Amino acid sequence: MSRFRYHNAERWMTTLEAHFLTEPRHAKEALHQAGFVTQQALCAYLLDVGFADAWNASHIKQDIAKALAYANACGFGHDCPDMARLAAVLSPYWKWGYHYHEWEEDRPRTGGFVPATITPLVRALVDRVHDVTGHPRPKGCQRRPQGARS
Repeated sequence: MSRFRYHNAERWMTTLEAHFLTEPRHAKEALHQAGFVTQQALCAYLLDVGFADAWNASHIKQDIAKALAYANACGFGHDCPDMARLAAVLSPYWKWGYHYHEWEEDRPRTGGFVPATITPLVRALVDRVHDVTGHPRPKGCQRRPQGARS
């Protein structure tokens, strides 16, 4: 199940990287997808260290900040302050999938994150899950070296 969750994260990460870097005005959609990717990736790690899927579903749900805190407390070792700040903005990530009224006070706050700042943070987290779990990347999701062009 851990490998399945990690592969889900990688596949959706590919979409996040391809679509939202070319559409920088879609922060809300990028945050929703980033929440899903991050939740799947962190769940993969938590499954590997012994947390049951049912426990994750009932205790962590879509709280990315809580998932990251549990993972780091269990040796994940991804102590990136910007990722922690993004995790707080994402939590719970379902809020980014809903349309809000036009009134400013009803909208969740993006924390200043835009797709160009979201994507590298989530990519680093997914790469960390790959490194610590040892799961192979799914076909079509092979990482290009930094600076390589497509």
